[in-house]
Amino acid sequence: LSMYVSFLFKAYGMSALPLNLIKGTTSASYERLENTEDIEEVEQHLLRIKAKCRDGRPLSSRDRRTLQQLEERLRTLRRRERHLESIEKSWWTKFCEAIRPLKIVWGVFFIIVALLFTVSLFLSNLDKALHSAGFDSGFIILGTNLTNPLNMLLPVLQRVFPLDYILITTIVMYFIFTSMAGIRNMGIWFFWTRLYKIRRGKTRPQALLFLCMILLLIVLHTSYMIYSLAPQYVMYGSQKYLVQWGVTIATYSQLGNIFRSLLCVSILFPFNLDQCIVTRTYLFLHKFWFFSAAYYFGNWAFIAVFLIGLIVSCCKGKKSVIEGEVDDDDSDMSDDEMSPYYH
Repeated sequence: LSMYVSFLFKAYGMSALPLNLIKGTTSASYERLENTEDIEEVEQHLLRIKAKCRDGRPLSSRDRRTLQQLEERLRTLRRRERHLESIEKSWWTKFCEAIRPLKIVWGVFFIIVALLFTVSLFLSNLDKALHSAGFDSGFIILGTNLTNPLNMLLPVLQRVFPLDYILITTIVMYFIFTSMAGIRNMGIWFFWTRLYKIRRGKTRPQALLFLCMILLLIVLHTSYMIYSLAPQYVMYGSQKYLVQWGVTIATYSQLGNIFRSLLCVSILFPFNLDQCIVTRTYLFLHKFWFFSAAYYFGNWAFIAVFLIGLIVSCCKGKKSVIEGEVDDDDSDMSDDEMSPYYH
């Protein structure tokens, strides 16, 4: 379940959040002008249908259904009008317009980080596909053959406490923010039915409980994703072993061997079995190999969802300034309660 919600929300959020920051939203005044034109068009259509029954003739069933749909559409457009008018005059909108260049910079940074994570995950999975023992072993590898930037960086940072913990905390927070962006854009669904929407200042308590549960599952999956992103760090950390360099030096009374310390990268070498100790996380994955095999295929699905989300986000235009705030399935009571950000 944690794997499913991760590549559904986290992978999509990693692609949607940066591109939404770069592209921005449409102008509130422009959307309000379009909404006014739509209201006039719907009102004219309503007048044409109602004109058919002025002489006392009843409307047909088709006209009654059309009249009901148009009245619902008109109520939605009028709610949009109230929201757009409030947003156009709010201080929050003016503040967002002022920091627009900063949003573009953050969007570029986030897309670079997302591509870095995706490339690292791809190289790790490719290493497992080429050098692991196969499905029966859970695609466990005894050493790293194809390294990646995170796999090289974390063991180096581990030498200086607490730089590695700071980087891991940053990675986890990045995953949480991108996952929340994915949930915000998609909402909470049960199969093909949307249960709740995540909206600023108007999210239902039940939706917040679901949101917390989803975030807990995503954090659980992140603990394994760290193993996929940096297998060297998770398996051995910065452990080293001593190996005889093969040169002897003579002193006045004895001979001494010269030793060299090497980084633990594999347990295949017979001379470092006692010096390189694998972590408990690796032992858990090695013992329950079926979890490791499931996460291996889940990582490929994660990469695929990220690429699909990246293509979809690139093809989509700018988001509406009231994206998700007003929909046809909303009640009048829920939408009339304006968020305090827009007052």
